Amino acid sequence: MPTQPPFRRRRLGRKLARLRADAGLTLDAAAEALFKTRSALHRMEKGETLVDVHLVKSMMDLYDHFDPDLVGQTVRARQKGWWTTFRIENQGYVDVETEATEVRDLSLLIVPGLLQTVGYMRALFEGHRLKRSAKWLENDIEVRRIRQRRLTDPDDPLRLHAIVNEAALRTVVGGPAVMREQLEHLCLVAELPNVTLQVVPSAVGILNGLASGFILLGFGEPREPDVLFIEYVTGAMHVEAEDELREARLTFADMAAKALGAVESVALIERILAE
Repeated sequence: MPTQPPFRRRRLGRKLARLRADAGLTLDAAAEALFKTRSALHRMEKGETLVDVHLVKSMMDLYDHFDPDLVGQTVRARQKGWWTTFRIENQGYVDVETEATEVRDLSLLIVPGLLQTVGYMRALFEGHRLKRSAKWLENDIEVRRIRQRRLTDPDDPLRLHAIVNEAALRTVVGGPAVMREQLEHLCLVAELPNVTLQVVPSAVGILNGLASGFILLGFGEPREPDVLFIEYVTGAMHVEAEDELREARLTFADMAAKALGAVESVALIERILAE
């Protein structure tokens, strides 16, 4: 499978293509006005090649549309992601989450990464079939901790709606002490105004949404499509097809309706802690 361009470049390209279409310009007409070839402009709109700030400003003039965020988005699209210095194998997910404003996470057997304690993370990584170096492990933990900071970032808070199967809360990862710390942490983070935590109790049985966990990422722009992220044993999928996104949204909403409410979910976690 060919490697996709970085998400930030693809997102910028989609926005530029929308601006051009809204201005009623064809690819040929816009390319001629911008002194670019048709193929060069097409590659920019696909996120396959970089766009410089001066060209984006010319595009805004040509398309008669000023967007104050577009220049900043262009600068970010040209930069390497902060996570690249850690040399982690993130399968493209961190790239997408960094741009997202909202995450909907349906988790089956483990606590969602954004809600994990360091002890829980470490136990998961150390239990991986493929043993990695100590440096790799520490880098992966640090990247996950950096990602978690957005939950309490006053300037750019990430909204998180996590639905967790009760089985994930009862599966012992790292031993009783690690699990106690993890469950206590869930009770604390559930109090954040931008975090919604729901638990699907075991008593409800097998539901359609429990067949496979997934993550839906949103970007706070009505015309920017969500991204559906599904991880599997040998890799991960990024899905942007609208029919599949619609099905994922409906499944998540259905699971949210059948899960315990936020208060009842914390009460269940506290009962598990007491046990």
